[in-house]
Amino acid sequence: MNLIAAVDQNWAIGKDGDQLCYIPADLKRFQALTTGHAVILGRKTLATFPGGRPLKNRRNLILSRNTAFAPEGAEVFSDVGSLLKAAPADAFVIGGESVYRALLPHCDKAYITKIDRAWPADAYFPDLDADPAWQVMEEGDWQEHEGLAFRYVTYERVK
Repeated sequence: MNLIAAVDQNWAIGKDGDQLCYIPADLKRFQALTTGHAVILGRKTLATFPGGRPLKNRRNLILSRNTAFAPEGAEVFSDVGSLLKAAPADAFVIGGESVYRALLPHCDKAYITKIDRAWPADAYFPDLDADPAWQVMEEGDWQEHEGLAFRYVTYERVK
C-alpha cells in the first residue's frame, strides 16, 4: 500500500481537526496520485472533506470504531484486519494520525509533501527520516506558494 501526507518541519499534519495549510499544487498532486485508487481514511478525516462526503472517482475505505457510521458512497471497517483484507495493494492511506500509525507497517511507499514551516499542531505523522525502515527515493525541488516553501519527497520501505 501507499500513503500520502503533507507535513511541516516537525512532521505535524493537523490542528483542531483540519490540515495545517492548503497548497493548490499539492491538492492537484493528491488528486492525480489517488484518482482511480482506493483511499483509506478515518471518520474525522472524512468530515474535513467538502460536505463530509467521500472523494469522487475513488473507492473510499473508512476506518471507524463507530459501527453505526455508514456514509453513502463509502465502505466502513471497524478494525484494521478486515480493512486490510478488503484494501487493494495500490490503495492510498490518506489520514488522519491514528489511521497513518495503524497502517504505516503495511505500506511500502510514502508520498510526502514537506512544508518548510512549523505550526502549532495536535496531530503528527511518524518521522520517516528518523525511521531506519524507510529511505528517500526521490526528492523534488523546492517550490513556493504565497511565500510558503514546499517540496515532494518519496520514501520507500527498505527491503
